[in-house]
Amino acid sequence: MQTTDTLVIGGGQAGIAMSEHLSKEGIDHIVLEKNRIAEAWRTRRWDSLVANGPCWHDRFPSMPFEDDQEGFIHHDKVADYFQKYAEHIDAPIQTDVAVTKVTPLQGKQGYHITTSKGELEAKRIVVATGAFQVPSIPPIIPSAANVQQIHSDSYKNPEQLPEGAVLVIGSGSSGVQIAKELNSAGKTVYLSVGAHERPPRRYRGRDNVWWLGVLGGWDREKPNDGPLKGFAVSGMNGGETVDFRKLAHDGIHLLGLTKSFSDDTLTFNDDLFDNVNEAEQNYLALLDVADKYIEDNGLELPEDPEARAFLELPESISNPTLSIDFSESNITSVIWATGFKYDYSWLEVDVLDDVGRPLHNRGVTSATGIYFVGLPFLSGQGSSFIWGVWHDAGRIAEHIAIKKKYHEYG
Repeated sequence: MQTTDTLVIGGGQAGIAMSEHLSKEGIDHIVLEKNRIAEAWRTRRWDSLVANGPCWHDRFPSMPFEDDQEGFIHHDKVADYFQKYAEHIDAPIQTDVAVTKVTPLQGKQGYHITTSKGELEAKRIVVATGAFQVPSIPPIIPSAANVQQIHSDSYKNPEQLPEGAVLVIGSGSSGVQIAKELNSAGKTVYLSVGAHERPPRRYRGRDNVWWLGVLGGWDREKPNDGPLKGFAVSGMNGGETVDFRKLAHDGIHLLGLTKSFSDDTLTFNDDLFDNVNEAEQNYLALLDVADKYIEDNGLELPEDPEARAFLELPESISNPTLSIDFSESNITSVIWATGFKYDYSWLEVDVLDDVGRPLHNRGVTSATGIYFVGLPFLSGQGSSFIWGVWHDAGRIAEHIAIKKKYHEYG
């Protein structure tokens, strides 16, 4: 029976960050990864995807990327970075080991862990399996419909799709970038747009990630007034601001939030104008706040009047289409860019709600020794980003070290 103080489950960015901080605290630990290190960055991304943040920002502190620091690098290089980082910190990672069950030990502190390659015991568990676990596809279009349906998690390139038009559902970063790629490849593209945020990629000489840092955006907590809005920001073409008016002018057919399906016809809410307009007003408000920050702090940053110049509002946004007949529109494929659900079916500890979501306070659960790291809004908006997960992992490791001292007292 292999034993360790702390078991980290997952060898992606969250697991590697956790390992570094546990080592700094002098805590014996093992990291188990069911595939290869940073596997999701290698095989669960489309072919052309680049990072959504520039190299100078989306990294761990002690090792920069070797590429242009203002650039947005290909996802394969991100995976290579984490492989090198794991070697850099000498992380005790065991790959090709899947955790299949975690149960509490009876009568003593710790947990029994069953894996694909044996069993072990640990006093503490850090779940670092990330946010992208099970693709979420709303049950709107039946599988029997005469159209190919895939999730963005399975999308690779335009060539994998059949002839005909494509409907992309989802207005976050993935949905927008996939729609743009398909449109550039000559496909007829429809894009279903829900409520979203679309900040400037750069404003007055500074990237969006810098503005989030100085204006406190990274610390923003998860809103309590409903589902999260799509966050549309892109590293495509060297980094560009997502502009739904421009998408429409470039030939992408914009639609409102997807509503229902019947008799080969998909209907949409009459909310496209409101969704685009609200995001634009928030965008302008952000520019106002940024201007005030520059003035208040005496910064000499260049003016950027083009950031406030909008294209003419397309008719497709002001008077949107509310239903589409798949046959008449020749839509042969649908790509759902609708996020992910969690799967902790292997975690037999009372730390999940009725639908399987983790119950935690900034990654700390009510069960002794069970932690989560790498989840969206674990502590703030930055939590699921590369740099953010590193800082969250440091806080969790410090919490583990403090609890460990209490348990060892006397």
